[in-house]
Amino acid sequence: MARYTGPVCRMCRTEQRKLMLKGDRCKSDKCAISKKRAAPGKDPKGRMAKRSDYAIQLREKQKLKRIYGMLEKQFKLFFERAQRMPGITGENLFLLLERRLDNVVYRLRFASSRSEARQIVLHGHILVNGKCINIPSYLIKTEDSIEVKDTSKNFALVKDALKEYGKSGVMPWLQLDPDALKGKVLAFPRRSDITDLSDVKEQMIVEYYSK
Repeated sequence: MARYTGPVCRMCRTEQRKLMLKGDRCKSDKCAISKKRAAPGKDPKGRMAKRSDYAIQLREKQKLKRIYGMLEKQFKLFFERAQRMPGITGENLFLLLERRLDNVVYRLRFASSRSEARQIVLHGHILVNGKCINIPSYLIKTEDSIEVKDTSKNFALVKDALKEYGKSGVMPWLQLDPDALKGKVLAFPRRSDITDLSDVKEQMIVEYYSK
């Protein structure tokens, strides 16, 4: 399976936004954005120049793609699927991205980042409706139950990530039993539920792919 293996903090610097790619490090003083490091590149003046509409659309697409840890081919397939669904394409795209199993594992606080959640899923530590699913892009449905396998419940990685539940809880479309490490999908997410990505302009992404 193809995946990006380069420095992820460089991505945050490029987008000039915390993409939450390294979990707790992103919340610490070690974060490149917290240090206010400039975007990568040789020409600071060039980075400050007025950007074209295409450049703005491209940045929005790159930002969302990187937040969910996807490569271009897979991201475009999700967009094309969103186009075929009834309703608003941009909101449909968010719905599909949030329904990915690796994202749901992250949203349930079983992992501190989506990349960490992807590894947990790939290594077979997650059960969906009692069945082991090791496909990060698997789309969950309403009433699905997602839990950590009994043999994996004592992992320090999972326990450390779960501390965030006491601070922030979980999304309104999810339900979590922190003691049993078991969650449930109450409903499909709405765009308004995804408040941590309210700065993403999905219409720009629609316009980018419509060219």
